[in-house]
Amino acid sequence: MSEKKKIIIVGGGAAGFFTAANLDENKYDVIILEQNSDVLQKVKVSGGGRCNVTHACFEPRELTQFYPRGNRELLSVFTKFQPGDTMDWFESRNVPLKIEKDNRVFPESDSSQSIMNALINEVRNKNFVVKNQVSVTEIVKENENYIIKTKQGDFAADIVIYTTGSSPKSLKIIENLGHKIVEPVPSLFTFNIKSDLLKDLPGTSFENAEIRIPGLKTEESGPLLITHWGLSGPAVLKISAWEARTLAKLKYQFEIEVNFISKPISDAEEELKEFKNQNPKRSIGQSKIFDVTNRFWNKILEISQINPEKQIANLSGKEMFLILETLCQKKLLVSGKSTFKDEFVTAGGVDLKEINFKNMSSKILPDFYISGEVLDIDAVTGGFNFQACWSEAWLISQNLNSQ
Repeated sequence: MSEKKKIIIVGGGAAGFFTAANLDENKYDVIILEQNSDVLQKVKVSGGGRCNVTHACFEPRELTQFYPRGNRELLSVFTKFQPGDTMDWFESRNVPLKIEKDNRVFPESDSSQSIMNALINEVRNKNFVVKNQVSVTEIVKENENYIIKTKQGDFAADIVIYTTGSSPKSLKIIENLGHKIVEPVPSLFTFNIKSDLLKDLPGTSFENAEIRIPGLKTEESGPLLITHWGLSGPAVLKISAWEARTLAKLKYQFEIEVNFISKPISDAEEELKEFKNQNPKRSIGQSKIFDVTNRFWNKILEISQINPEKQIANLSGKEMFLILETLCQKKLLVSGKSTFKDEFVTAGGVDLKEINFKNMSSKILPDFYISGEVLDIDAVTGGFNFQACWSEAWLISQNLNSQ
């Protein structure tokens, strides 16, 4: 019987483990090298420790719309392995999943440990080796082999699978092997804003708001949240992902316009006038006209210098305009960003032109595969970044198993 080929997987995250979990142990000896003391760290913290494993979007073309970078390349990948396949994979390994109302998919246990255990057990059952706290310093091509140099000694491999995530060090290693790197910038971040309107209101949320960056002709809508630092929530995160490169160039100093109620100002004006005609004696502070919290409504009155005790019939045209402008066209200055929870995602990484998306192999290096966040692929929040990892990893394992 011919000797098994040796595979080294650099990186013990989602992409690395899912590749190993699907490799044929009769064909390959596999070692996963992870520089941290624990594997699958992002899986562990994702979704607040519940692990947002994928997203219930089962149409590949629709699915690619959630990826600011990589959407074209991923179309063929998702036609071979999509969220339904991910769900089948985990459920057939006794990890029941559930789809929440926003279509995010979590384990029924509400614990990321269920996902981690399924991956770790699968790799363990194949007798593959996982080495923690092994930091790769360099990879050298020697004749038919690769030598993976680490502080703990060298490893020889017939095949390398590179799934390191997007740390500067791991990008440097692959750049030294000849791959072109698109400079990484943060994606998925919240906006730091100092404004009297937001002050003292952290935790206030809006079910559907619209955010525009006037200078960029870009607009996103979705839930919005006031935080201690400024604004967060899906509407902000989407815009931060799609405009990641541009906002980095602006050094995170720019103006946004927020419509807190997602209504044209003319429609809001009609509503306000109608309420005023029907409830002339009501005090403006006690008037629940729009779908915002009482605290936010009274904050608008405060910064517009309108007495909340004032009868709504006595509102002047100017006062009405101030209220409507704040609700529908509020301009705010963003000065800086904050990382969204623990979900640090970057735009940038290995140039996609150098990858064969039929099987995720390098077009530059023989017997070398690349997947996960080290590639210039990223998504909005909601389980999409993991789905790219699962799908890419699946292609690698199936390609190798068929050889």
